[in-house]
Amino acid sequence: MKLERPTASPWLQPSAYWPALSAATAEFDPPYAAISLPALAHNAFDMLDRANGMPIRVASKSIRVRGVLDAVLALPGYAGVLAYTLPEALWLASTSKDGKAITDVVVGYPTADRAAIRTLARDAKLASRVTLMIDSVDQLDLIDAVIAPAERESIRVCLELDASWDGPFGHIGVRRSPVHTVAQASTLAEQVVSRAGFTLVGIMGYEAQIAGLTNDPANKLRGLAVRFLQSRSAAELADRRAAAVAAVRALAPLEFVNGGGTGSLERTSAESAVTEVAAGSGLFGPHLFDHYRHFTPAPAAAFALSVVRKPKPELATLLGGGWIASGPADESRVPLLIWPEGLKLLPLEGAGEVQSPLSGAAAAKLQSGDRVWLRHTKAGELSEHVNEFLVVDGDTVVETLPTYRGQGKAFL
Repeated sequence: MKLERPTASPWLQPSAYWPALSAATAEFDPPYAAISLPALAHNAFDMLDRANGMPIRVASKSIRVRGVLDAVLALPGYAGVLAYTLPEALWLASTSKDGKAITDVVVGYPTADRAAIRTLARDAKLASRVTLMIDSVDQLDLIDAVIAPAERESIRVCLELDASWDGPFGHIGVRRSPVHTVAQASTLAEQVVSRAGFTLVGIMGYEAQIAGLTNDPANKLRGLAVRFLQSRSAAELADRRAAAVAAVRALAPLEFVNGGGTGSLERTSAESAVTEVAAGSGLFGPHLFDHYRHFTPAPAAAFALSVVRKPKPELATLLGGGWIASGPADESRVPLLIWPEGLKLLPLEGAGEVQSPLSGAAAAKLQSGDRVWLRHTKAGELSEHVNEFLVVDGDTVVETLPTYRGQGKAFL
């Protein structure tokens, strides 16, 4: 699969876009997932534009399709992967039968996988390609307990700086690293560089309250509040991150400073202390990203389900549908019924494990065998429900790409 900047935007006309996907995939039986090649390409190039020339490290948890990762990384401007588990990172960094390997993989979260640590530590090639995330001395102790420094390759590590904001409104952001202050970052860096068997190569900070929080919701007052908090948080973080990077660089020659996310590419790439940004969700454009003021990703990935019964003439029931996303258990985590327009889930049943009854004006027109298109809330989690994606260009399925699941990989 090759990505080229598209010259048209068919997704801007839903009445043509979704029926065209249905026509292109008509020979396949739902449930299945599809990727619009032009929409994916649009999102990939739009993210490069928004990053203003700063390299983008692809967050693999938001994709979980090796073929898509390879296609995106082939574009100038994308470099390296931010993985979500060490076993995944080892798989990506290993040379496959066709000779492919991703040679720069940072694990975005600390690991306690002892078998994977041993594999990494005993392989010089993997140890040169994979970087582990740390935010405490305990994690260094765990690695030493698994395999002593004298018995292993030097382990590349990245220090995670907490990017949340403890401002006048309380804690804003997610609970990740305990390393928040410049002093804490410097102290941990000192402990890393003083220990045998470790090499400190990077700093990462993910500002979830900016990158992953929609700033143009239907509630306009909420939107104003979110944008105000994001502006204040971004200013505080830029100063604190710059000071932390300077303090750590005085102790170790860092190779990279990673920040950002799909929703904050513009802000983070403008920070002089940052050398690369991370993003992934914006490639597939799930419905969680429909309500940002400064960018609008194309709905590149979606899935189709079949109508299998009509409990009443005005209702239609899908087989399946309960592909609920992680996060707070509320309506925002439910798949979005996108086509035909005018469909609704029943409040007392919702998106079910094996069936999902639908109401709304369009439901009365649906018959058994008809297809309904849905969009998942979070990008990569859709890949955990299917073995492959149908890649559609125009009116044709041009190829099928296996997901991690389709390749027999279940990393988390």
